[in-house]
Amino acid sequence: MLEQLMSERYPVWESLIPPSQYGQPDKHAVAAIGSRVRFVDGTWSLCATSGLWNANLGYGNKAIADAVALSLTEASYMTLFRGGHNLAVEAATTLLGVCGPQHFGRVLFSTSGGAANDATMKLVRHYQALRGDERRWIVVGLKGSYHGLTYGSFALTGEPLGQQLYGIDHRLVRHVDHRDETELEALLRREGHRVAAVVVEPVLGSGAHPVRERFINALDRLRAEHGFLLVADEVATGFGRTGSYFASQTWPTRPDVLITSKGLTNGTCAAAAVVVSHQVCDVFENADSVLVHGETQAGTPSSCAAILATIGEMASLDACTRAAENSALLDSILHRLSAHPLVLGHRGAGCFRALNLGAHSVAVAAAARRAGLLLQLGPDCVQLIPALTYTSDDFDELETLLMVALDQAAS
Repeated sequence: MLEQLMSERYPVWESLIPPSQYGQPDKHAVAAIGSRVRFVDGTWSLCATSGLWNANLGYGNKAIADAVALSLTEASYMTLFRGGHNLAVEAATTLLGVCGPQHFGRVLFSTSGGAANDATMKLVRHYQALRGDERRWIVVGLKGSYHGLTYGSFALTGEPLGQQLYGIDHRLVRHVDHRDETELEALLRREGHRVAAVVVEPVLGSGAHPVRERFINALDRLRAEHGFLLVADEVATGFGRTGSYFASQTWPTRPDVLITSKGLTNGTCAAAAVVVSHQVCDVFENADSVLVHGETQAGTPSSCAAILATIGEMASLDACTRAAENSALLDSILHRLSAHPLVLGHRGAGCFRALNLGAHSVAVAAAARRAGLLLQLGPDCVQLIPALTYTSDDFDELETLLMVALDQAAS
């Protein structure tokens, strides 16, 4: 009986699709190398998603794989619970080096963007309590944002994805429009004394909407006036995705907290990091206060080895320069594709773009998949998130396959 059940029921709970679509051969990957993915039917597809925005340096980077393998033989597991280990210290120090050690002072390791957002919501509330504001519990996010699907991050996510079904608690979360500061200013006039932090994705994750410059420019003034912490959620935009190492490095003001994941290990390990300013560190140190947070797999030797190797490869491949060059190539491609009757426009930054197709998005993504191109669907768009290591030939193929998909969807 057990064998029969196992043979009849697909064993994996696949994410964000109904059970009727589990185990489809055309979506079952078996290998990935460079910028291509092979499926169980033997076909290869050009990847324009960098996995889930995380394989910024392409699939199968040998230096990262070798570093992880070595760590697993020398120290398969060590914990950060009530202690530490050398690889975690080295990884945190190196990460602070690329974030900006003059501003940031400490790294809290986590295991995913969602879990890191959960930890950050705890951290900012604890920080405010240590400063004497024990009821500063409100965390403000942006409408249309994506911060994850864990319980806390799902509340902070500003895109409606069925939160009500799961009883997600929104009582201490608010959302404002990112296009200008008007809604944020009005919220702060009403509840600024209760706001612990404002969390901003430089480019909103699902729709690839860059946050308006006017909004970013207002944050420092509003932070000084109302006393909230500014958090940059760079899970998607970090590690060269928009051209600079982190998108917030181009802001006129630095965030108090920076969250990174995805590109942090080039997608090889379940890892994230909450990078905290010296100012925040000082408050916790002066009180000698314990942040009650910990994750079994956070900061493991293998994930720390992957972080170190990824940062090394970012430098050796000059990935940020390549991202800027590839952004210019994407500009040209998107300009040409904009002449197609199905295309309503495009948006994004660097190598994080979206082709606005409205109601035709699903049809275009399906046609692209049949043609051998992997795209990520957004609310009204298909996203173009190529690896920073894409070649000119890859971009030529990307444009050709996109045009095939657009023509097929239009016919």
